[in-house]
Amino acid sequence: VQLQASGGGMVQAGTSLTLSCVASGGTFRSYVVAWFRQAPGKEREFVAAIRQSRHTYYGSSVKGRVTISRDNAKNTVYLQMNSLKPEDTAVYYCAASDRIISSSTYDPEAYLYWGQGTQVTVSS
Repeated sequence: VQLQASGGGMVQAGTSLTLSCVASGGTFRSYVVAWFRQAPGKEREFVAAIRQSRHTYYGSSVKGRVTISRDNAKNTVYLQMNSLKPEDTAVYYCAASDRIISSSTYDPEAYLYWGQGTQVTVSS
């Protein structure tokens, strides 16, 4: 499975941005897909995930400001981010796997496939 993340950019605080993750080479609808982010000098942080059933999970630092969704017909997962803050600045990665139990959803080690990342920079 290959994942291609896109949609990052430089934006001002308070604005919105939508990231996309397009998958190829696998049965997309069978995968759990997640977004993680990593800021310089920090560990990779869970942002959001969506299961095959469309059940969603959100990290505490973004809950209420982001929405994850999927379009199986387009093999794409979206991450809509609102009310962006400077602390949201990071490289955002999408990841996928077809064998994640619920308790492992937040664990980056549980994901088999990773995209290349897209930079999001939020200025104050």
